[in-house]
Amino acid sequence: MARRKDIDGSAGVPTFYGKELRYQRELAGLTLQQLVEGSFYGQSHLSEIEHGARRMPPELAEHVDKVLKTNGFFTRCCEDVRKAKRGGHAEYFEGVQEAEKYAETIEEWCPTLIPGLLQTEPYMRAVVRATHPLAPDEEVEEKVSARTARAHLFDDDRKTPEYWVILPEYVWRCPVIPAAEMADQLDRVAELARRRRIVPQVLPWNCGPHPLMTVGLLQLTTFAAAPPLAYLESQYSGVTIDDPALVKKYRKAYDRLRAAALAPEASLTMIEAAAKDYRSDKQPD
Repeated sequence: MARRKDIDGSAGVPTFYGKELRYQRELAGLTLQQLVEGSFYGQSHLSEIEHGARRMPPELAEHVDKVLKTNGFFTRCCEDVRKAKRGGHAEYFEGVQEAEKYAETIEEWCPTLIPGLLQTEPYMRAVVRATHPLAPDEEVEEKVSARTARAHLFDDDRKTPEYWVILPEYVWRCPVIPAAEMADQLDRVAELARRRRIVPQVLPWNCGPHPLMTVGLLQLTTFAAAPPLAYLESQYSGVTIDDPALVKKYRKAYDRLRAAALAPEASLTMIEAAAKDYRSDKQPD
């Protein structure tokens, strides 16, 4: 029989919480499956909470407290765990942060910026500083580090979700960082595409009216064993949508936008040409 892996509760708030959860569950003589019975969650979700890998939804915490008779402990403490897991991200972003780790596919559109998963550190820093102009340097660097950690999603070839991004040509016609750094940013996108980690499509600046003109960032995420999600974000707020009918509408709009964009190979050629122009200190044609 394989020996179970112990949980290091000293690794941080989420693992401390998870270790206590497993202790109380085993003290009650319950399996993972027995503990989640009567809730809307599966045993794998609970196992990942015990190992500090996922946040505890409030409704599941209430269910656990009721079954284990823990006097509201897990309900009271789950918000502390949620805050600890944010690590430089806004509260409204926490659902996306977790969803990306378990996604089968991720599709993004942002009409004014290169999406966060593809940003280089100079680009991130410029965006964070523009969004929070009075933030102290240490807060800015915390946010940059949090965004950098998200990009590790592309490091493990075995777990990389299928990632599709539609980039408006605007994002390099109106750069937010110096030319050399902008060249590095476009090279980063091209490098991920050449490694088959992402599929980029460019929406030409003169394409005319197109779907999703009035939204900010849109991310569509699908999973192996969960319903798809849509996430919409503006400068200081974001909302995760799980209503199937509404997600379907955004899905159709994204597909129409994809049809208006250039083919992936033509898009990659354009991105690499723009990087070359910036490397030569020229405004891309």
